[in-house]
Amino acid sequence: MDINHIRNFSIIAHVDHGKSTLADRLLERTGTIPERKMRDQVLDRMDLERERGITIKMQPVRMIYHPEGPERSEGQDYILNLIDTPGHIDFSYEVSRALKAVEGVLLLVDSTQGIQAQTLTTLAAARAQGCTVIPVLSKTDSPLARVEEVRGEIAALVQVSDEDVLAVSGKTGAGIDALLEAIVRRIPPPRASSTTEPRGLIFDFSYSTHRGVAVYLRVFDGVFKKGQPLAFRAAGKNFTALEVGIFAPDETPADSLAAGEIGYIVTGIKEPGVVAVGDTIGEIHGKLPPLPGYGVPRPVVWASVYPESQDDLPLLRQSLERLRLSDSSLSFEEESSGLLGRGFRCGFLGLLHLEIITERLRREFDLKLVVTTPTISYIVTTTRGARDIIYTPTKFPEFGEIEKIEEPWARVIVITPPESLSALVQVLYDHEGVTLATETYHDGRIEMTVEMPLRELMRGFFDTVKNISSGYASLSYELLPERPADVVRLDVLVAEEPVPAFARVVARRRVEVEAEKLVEKLHGLLPKQLFVTKIQAKAQGRIIASRTLSAMRKDVTGYLYGGDVTRKMKLLQKQKKGKKKLQAGAKVNIPEEVFMKMVQDSGGKS
Repeated sequence: MDINHIRNFSIIAHVDHGKSTLADRLLERTGTIPERKMRDQVLDRMDLERERGITIKMQPVRMIYHPEGPERSEGQDYILNLIDTPGHIDFSYEVSRALKAVEGVLLLVDSTQGIQAQTLTTLAAARAQGCTVIPVLSKTDSPLARVEEVRGEIAALVQVSDEDVLAVSGKTGAGIDALLEAIVRRIPPPRASSTTEPRGLIFDFSYSTHRGVAVYLRVFDGVFKKGQPLAFRAAGKNFTALEVGIFAPDETPADSLAAGEIGYIVTGIKEPGVVAVGDTIGEIHGKLPPLPGYGVPRPVVWASVYPESQDDLPLLRQSLERLRLSDSSLSFEEESSGLLGRGFRCGFLGLLHLEIITERLRREFDLKLVVTTPTISYIVTTTRGARDIIYTPTKFPEFGEIEKIEEPWARVIVITPPESLSALVQVLYDHEGVTLATETYHDGRIEMTVEMPLRELMRGFFDTVKNISSGYASLSYELLPERPADVVRLDVLVAEEPVPAFARVVARRRVEVEAEKLVEKLHGLLPKQLFVTKIQAKAQGRIIASRTLSAMRKDVTGYLYGGDVTRKMKLLQKQKKGKKKLQAGAKVNIPEEVFMKMVQDSGGKS
């Protein structure tokens, strides 16, 4: 295949703007999938994706396009390599990897909703990679579509003429032929290779117990063939290509993969941790330098994951390793808790990412889990000059030992209807947001650029914004460097003994509210003991909130009858002294179900 007849592109958009439906129509129009096998969201392979109606994993596919017009050159067809990408902000790392493997993108905008926050983020990412952008309006068949109005908005955003913005309907297939012609005409072909030495960039991989790791790669130079001795440049691991192939859309063996193409290579490697996205595949003693890879994904939130039964710990470890093979943004390390035993401290790119991973662990590996409240990481400088990264409240230094605390911030873009603006301003104040700029669109919607602490963004901010706007607002964010934080560690004491797993890091301005909430919640969950039990919240060396759980009362005089009342009084006094003695060395065993209800996440999605 002539390299000039190859087009590599992705579809990028805000969540729920019709990427998967558009991909279905492209596959249908090019005959990539037989009509009898066609179904909705055909590139969404996981049941979780189909149930939620969102794309979680990127999925490459090769299509053969037979142009009918002037694009048909010398009777030759075109290879169109599409990488379908997720739309949610938590999976932006998937999008960034896809963009390095393509020359162009379709920027999809829902004509019923207009430009959304993630539209701006994905466009900026595509431009940063130098991708050619084709703006496309979707859902033009809807009676709510505002085609001409939104066409003008996106034309101004991308800086093209209105005629360059294509209009399609993934539902009816209208405009698909014109879109395919535009892909061939506007997106440039891959750069021709000037060497025969093979070199490719790994943008994803899969794992099979029989074949080991299969790497997904974009070939930049030379040709890869079955049986070739190859090497991972960064990992320094040699292997033999057991199979090379393309995505049609399933993995389909091919004779070779040449420069400009996208495909896979089966490595036979089964040990975890060898293969990494961003690594370069080439000859064992290749002379070409490695290709520029990807930045290391930075976890946004942390949560501890424990098996309900410690017998399942090896299975949980193996399951996390398997998931990391298909999701390189997942990170984890083993830890132990006095109450829950051994488990793993895991890093995620957001709350939705956390929810998806834990749900996959439950479904795909049949694990019963306890997932603690998610937290972010802080940089703590102690009075002794030590500077540590702390990602769990239990490791915070004691009050008085802290010189300075720093926390990550985020720049947030919120696009909201005008009627929700006053409520949004109040929400931003509650979440310590600082408004930097505002812009009003033609349809009256308002775009606000805000900076806020990441902990506040993760404190249900997204759900709150969605609620006050009746679901019409959209949000995207990017991480900023750390700034000084005004936060404190909030400890929970039961019978004057701290319970490390209940500790939180909260804003100083909210410490009293959070303390009351924690104490009240535990007071309602903890069963009565044989003695009076104090439940307290402590911060900055003092008790902030306190509740007393009355003792379990036993009628020690019930068997008595008749006689003097002093007999009953003696027994009651004896009981009182016994309880006082018991309380002096009291230890409260917190039931497992109470512990789970206290530590499990009750926050909103990001």
